[in-house]
Amino acid sequence: MNLFLRKLATDSVEAGHGGSGLKRTLTAVDLTLLGIGAIIGAGLFSSIKEMIVGRFAADGTLMMHGAGPAVMVSYAVTALACGFAALCYAEISAMVPASGSAYSYSYAAFGELIAWIIGWDLIIEYAIGNVYVAQSWADYFQTFLHGLNAAWTIPVWLTKDFQSATGAVHAAQQMMTSGTATLADKDSANALLAQWEHVPRIGEWVLSINLPAMSITLALTVLLFLGIRESARANAIMVVLKLALVGIFIGLGFWTILHKGENHWTPFAPNGKQGIWQGAALGFFSYIGFDAVSTASEECKNPQRDLPRGLIASLLICTVLYILTAAALTGVVPYELIKTNDPLAKAMEFMGYSNFATIFAFGAVIAMTAVLLVFQLGQTRIFMVMARDGLLPKMFAKIHAKHQTPHISTWVTGGIVALSCSLLTPDQAIGLCNIGTLFAFILVALGVIVLRVREPDRPRPFRVPLYPLTPVLAILACLGLIAGLELSNWLRLVIWLAIGLCVYFAYGYRNSVLRRRENAARGG
Repeated sequence: MNLFLRKLATDSVEAGHGGSGLKRTLTAVDLTLLGIGAIIGAGLFSSIKEMIVGRFAADGTLMMHGAGPAVMVSYAVTALACGFAALCYAEISAMVPASGSAYSYSYAAFGELIAWIIGWDLIIEYAIGNVYVAQSWADYFQTFLHGLNAAWTIPVWLTKDFQSATGAVHAAQQMMTSGTATLADKDSANALLAQWEHVPRIGEWVLSINLPAMSITLALTVLLFLGIRESARANAIMVVLKLALVGIFIGLGFWTILHKGENHWTPFAPNGKQGIWQGAALGFFSYIGFDAVSTASEECKNPQRDLPRGLIASLLICTVLYILTAAALTGVVPYELIKTNDPLAKAMEFMGYSNFATIFAFGAVIAMTAVLLVFQLGQTRIFMVMARDGLLPKMFAKIHAKHQTPHISTWVTGGIVALSCSLLTPDQAIGLCNIGTLFAFILVALGVIVLRVREPDRPRPFRVPLYPLTPVLAILACLGLIAGLELSNWLRLVIWLAIGLCVYFAYGYRNSVLRRRENAARGG
């Protein structure tokens, strides 16, 4: 039972020589835009709130400290860790230009079992990460609708996952019976209970769905089904709009700071080093996405040259924008007041641009739509490659005759994400996504070291600078960020990987194309 059979790039179409049925149309500019499209989204427009003020449980208990205005430093720390990882991705993606991203790289470096583990793990980076983005998209979409017309509201039971809805109702009920609650708190709780009064329930559970999140997910599934060129063009338009939006926010923020002659950067680090570190751990979600560039390698014109360029360029551009945006936000708004799910739109209102806040909410909707598009693209390609290797049913590898896209993978991914938007809470989704992605980054960095030892003479169009220091620093930085996450995320990751191992030994091990080939060669 050899669980560590290795598949080199020359073993399949993933060597970059065609035959996969996918169109090769993407350039370095397309890849950079895909990277920016994936990176700048919910991390900047929503989860920056948690980086600044911290994360709290439903009962108000502090779970993780925030960085305050020092969120600028948190972004830099996270960017450093991701930068080391990006260099490792650049080397190995140029060597193994495969659509499977870290899955394919692990197959080449470590063998099949580790490849399966990381492929299964990537589901919680792309698919589950997209759940959080879709939920954030829904929050901004509601802000946009309300800004257009205060009467345009979506019924509350159509805007939340059932866990969050149930938690909100239970918290309101406890508030009504609390002896320490103020009259204003009880009025607020009573108003919330009135909204949920006629919503069906099963026992204590409130039957609620997030309709906006589900709808945008399914709409993008249709776009991805139509083709990669069409998807890339739509992404490019959305990236230009989001860059303009972020640029306007930065400009107005610094103009307001200079015009008023005051800022709110003091105290700079209210929670000290711990706040900066935990802010960096929370902020890692803001950078998830640059690795999604590597999932489109089989659709690149020149993957060996363009993949490293797209990876590194998108990461550098986004880091500069993140730090400037954080500086503007915490400069115009006292950090302790940044508590809403749409902080940048609320900051526009704080600066006196209430009308522009509606436009800004629309821009945020566009920005997060681009993230959803690229993440969903990445997940479909990973499913496709795993199925091509026999580790998942072959139907996931089927290419549509007309649109030349992995249509079954596309529809299955869209369905999983859409359904999960009403099952998982935002905290559960982002926590799983963070730890799953950090785990993948660690294996990619290890893969660079392993391949340097196993195949020192293999051509490397791009070489990691300062080897072996860079991959070692990437591993240590990712471990440091993992240590800053809640322990509950570890438990969820272990359970998810255990389920994956059951799937592998029940199906993947027996149907592995590489194992069958090896057995045939040995006469087994």
